[in-house]
Amino acid sequence: MLHFCRCIPFRYRNCDDTSDAKPDPDKEVEVLMINSPSGPGLLFPKGGWENDETVEEAAVREALEEAGVRGDIVSFLGDYIFKSKTLQDEFSPEGLCKAAVFAMHVREELELWPEQSTRHRTWVTIPEAAEQCRHPWMRDALLDGFLKWHASTMATPEEDVTPEG
Repeated sequence: MLHFCRCIPFRYRNCDDTSDAKPDPDKEVEVLMINSPSGPGLLFPKGGWENDETVEEAAVREALEEAGVRGDIVSFLGDYIFKSKTLQDEFSPEGLCKAAVFAMHVREELELWPEQSTRHRTWVTIPEAAEQCRHPWMRDALLDGFLKWHASTMATPEEDVTPEG
């Protein structure tokens, strides 16, 4: 089985993402998707990792290379198994792959990035992303992984801060 990392880059629409303040739950979340040079539909950045990096570091690197964004990994969303026709070989005749998927809060969007000549990036809402996902397992990662994680972070009550008197 081949192993990959993938991240779901996100931001809050009309929000100053340079602040570390907790986002307003009424702000709409958007995710960043990229096109694939090999076919229709949109994808989240993905790739393998080098021997000298963690899977989280690889996910951040792939987001920079493929989508031209920098950010912070904020949660591991899960491992997702999928089949790839292009990755079938003698070691994996079914083309089975496993992707570790992370949520990445985008802090910076670059004007120039390594794969900009072959990749176009698009900010979309969660329903738009679900509709445009190229692969069903990726839609599952978005809806069952990212969306549930995001809802749980918005539901966490703030600490009760009582002014000292």
